[in-house]
Amino acid sequence: MPKKSLVERLEEGPVICAEGYLFELERRGYVQVGPFVPEVVLNYPNAVRELHREFLLTGSDIIEAFTYYGHREKMRLIGKEHLVKDLNVKALEIAKEVAAEGDALVAGNICNTNVWVPDNPATHEEARLMFAEQVAWAKEANVDLIVAETFDSYGEALCALKEIQKAGIPSVVTFTTLKFGLHDGLGLVEACKKLREEGATVVGFNCARGPETLLPLLKQLRAEVTGPIAALPVPYRTTQEKPTFQTLSPLHHCYTELEPHFLTRYEIADYTRQMKEVGVNYFGLCCGNSPYLNRAMAEALGKRPPASQYSPDLSKHFALGDKKDFKEHHTSSWAKFDK
Repeated sequence: MPKKSLVERLEEGPVICAEGYLFELERRGYVQVGPFVPEVVLNYPNAVRELHREFLLTGSDIIEAFTYYGHREKMRLIGKEHLVKDLNVKALEIAKEVAAEGDALVAGNICNTNVWVPDNPATHEEARLMFAEQVAWAKEANVDLIVAETFDSYGEALCALKEIQKAGIPSVVTFTTLKFGLHDGLGLVEACKKLREEGATVVGFNCARGPETLLPLLKQLRAEVTGPIAALPVPYRTTQEKPTFQTLSPLHHCYTELEPHFLTRYEIADYTRQMKEVGVNYFGLCCGNSPYLNRAMAEALGKRPPASQYSPDLSKHFALGDKKDFKEHHTSSWAKFDK
């Protein structure tokens, strides 16, 4: 029986696409902060395979190939541009392998190139060529959709969408939500609206903002845009004063001092319900995501993925559980600590 498409799944209810591979694999020791290049795909493919599997088991409906920042410009930065095709092909192969263990869709992934300059056409062609080759490799892998993400210019996002459309593949296109907006002057909601009019399957936001500071934008987006919208915030306590996670730490510790700012699984669940009430259709978490947070999001959306069998249950704890099942010595002694 063929898998249901992205559009069919969105028509039935919320869809989750777990992201955040760079940060989770950095925490595990496989990615370097700074360049943020996914060399792990080639050097330690089992680490990528295992994280895909963990996200699948905790409720991701889509397995996204780990090719974020796997483009030619990033590979040039670390002296490995000659490996760009090998990395992309391997990442797609791993994603397909794990997706087949469940009922997940497979997504190709392209992203901000870091070469695009709004008023410099030469950089537009440079970016287009990078998109074109990554989309071609994804098409050869027969992906179900392509995620194009973390853009800070409307023009670059549109360029990415056009390359995906040439391949005839459904698209999810999202902007990063930096404090200043987009480099080419469009508002974030207006940019999403234009991309939807250009034919993007799903539009929305990813990265930069935590749920608290992303929600107001999502409300505006839902009011202005028809069709499915996406929300993939970072799991940190951003505020009006510090609306993005880049502003939570001193610049010399940017991305490496985020632990005190993490949201709990319960806060993620609560924000997920709020985003659903706003009208979000396509969910996920970006930089900072982890399997237990992905499970919290899935359960808040009414899903029960395989890993839900291991969700917390303190009724079975030797001291905090039901007194009739455990020794009174332990249950009573722990009760004293709680006073």
